[in-house]
Amino acid sequence: MSVAGCILAGGAGLRMGGQDKGLLQWQGRPLIESVMTRFLPQVDTLLVSANRHLAQYQAYGYPVLSDAEEGYAGPLAGIEQALRQVHGSHDLLAVVPCDAPLLPLDLVARLHNGLASADVDIAYVVTSGGDQPVFSLIKTRLVSSLSDYLRSGDRKVLRWYARCPNIAVPFDDEPLAFTNINTPEMLQLGPQP
Repeated sequence: MSVAGCILAGGAGLRMGGQDKGLLQWQGRPLIESVMTRFLPQVDTLLVSANRHLAQYQAYGYPVLSDAEEGYAGPLAGIEQALRQVHGSHDLLAVVPCDAPLLPLDLVARLHNGLASADVDIAYVVTSGGDQPVFSLIKTRLVSSLSDYLRSGDRKVLRWYARCPNIAVPFDDEPLAFTNINTPEMLQLGPQP
């Protein structure tokens, strides 16, 4: 099955003082570059979801999509635009945030195994620390389901997942892999690979 990848970089960055997290420097380069390095080999094509600094994201050479509505509507708004873009050309959409520079190198393969073994439409990560729903693999045919859900006014990722056949795939063997660089302190200190 063909897999498109989407890096979500469209948030407001509130815990970073409103800065665009994907473009912040971590270990000498923008966070999104670290994510791209680990994510690109796992997907057939790549998209970036962003709502500002579009030219900087476009400079990476991948399509950049913005939310249909203004005001930082949350990760599902970015996922919806990505599903719209790839539905019909790809079977699956893998999603990761722009602020997780240590994501697993086998993330998509393991999510795909979970998806296939349970015969469901969505697979997402769960760790000992809880659900990590923005790390997910979604069948692209769910685009209408997501659009309908967003039109209802709800924005909760797990609440939409619950409407679809889904599986939480354990990743307890990777304790740092899903750490989000959410604060200026984390940007300075780690996690360390």
